[in-house]
Amino acid sequence: MSQLQTLTITRPDDWHLHLRDGDALTDTVAWTAAQFSRAIVMPNLRPPVASTAQALAYRERILAARPAGSAFEPLMTLYLTDTTPPAEIERARASGAVHAVKLYPSGATTNSDSGVTDLARVYPVFEAMQQQGMPLLIHGEVTDPEVDVFDREAVFIERHLLRIRRDFPALKIVLEHITTAQAASFVREQAAVDARGAPLLAATITAHHLLYSRNAMFAGGVRPHYYCLPVLKRERHRQALLDAATGGDARFFLGTDSAPHARALKEAACGCAGCLTAPHALELYAQAFEQRGALHRLEAFASHFGADFYCLPRNTGTLALERVPMAVPECLPYAGGDVVPLGAGQILPWRLASAF
Repeated sequence: MSQLQTLTITRPDDWHLHLRDGDALTDTVAWTAAQFSRAIVMPNLRPPVASTAQALAYRERILAARPAGSAFEPLMTLYLTDTTPPAEIERARASGAVHAVKLYPSGATTNSDSGVTDLARVYPVFEAMQQQGMPLLIHGEVTDPEVDVFDREAVFIERHLLRIRRDFPALKIVLEHITTAQAASFVREQAAVDARGAPLLAATITAHHLLYSRNAMFAGGVRPHYYCLPVLKRERHRQALLDAATGGDARFFLGTDSAPHARALKEAACGCAGCLTAPHALELYAQAFEQRGALHRLEAFASHFGADFYCLPRNTGTLALERVPMAVPECLPYAGGDVVPLGAGQILPWRLASAF
């Protein structure tokens, strides 16, 4: 049987993205706008995007950075803190531009020091979100120093997510960038649906967690550009994520968690967590899906399931990939310096042909 040479799908969306701010926006917005129609934009700036007014101002900066002729649409989020007022949720929903609220356990990842220290403090906010139909996006890791870094996601589910799901049964939740078999199983086991019959719990999956196990961080030495949070896990977990992403289950959809850091901040004694995948995101996902012979299911994962979960219309444009080898650049210009993309120097089997 001959190999598929061109793959055309509905224009996809990225349901978990870091665009940064300031000078970086010129680069990050262009990378994402080349492939995606919309993206859920993370709010962990310094200071964090914690109010609707801040989200709307950040949105304007993103729109101003779009390449000429681009119709890319940023979907904004709020950063949940211990002091977020429940009334802010109603303002966010009324804005029409804020589509979710992000829970970072304090200290869990980049710029999360303003995150939640005790879930009980934000229960009134969860109740307001449940009433407003506002999704909660969760970085699902505990920060207890006694918990092994490779177990933090599974422990978060056991200690916290089960309780949130029990206490707020109608709250829409996305467990972000899942990395473990336990997380994939937890999402599958949840039967709760909304009035439309749509799932109330979903998960995003990154390309790097589909393609690499934790061995990639230590291949011949320490490889800082493969370091992300949640950290890459064992091969059995990677296989479980491939099962989830390629299985046609609408509760799993694309979220790159593309998170650029300047080379100097990655190649350091205490390097930052985050992988840059936005410039070649669909090429990476196509490679992962092809490993399972599931290219026919990439469109739903990348272009349909996320829009359906967020109650947004599916895109009408298309994106085409062609089977032409593409070399990932060793580095890219970024905010006056440079940044190393994930898989730098590697040859990918697919490349972007066109997007309309």
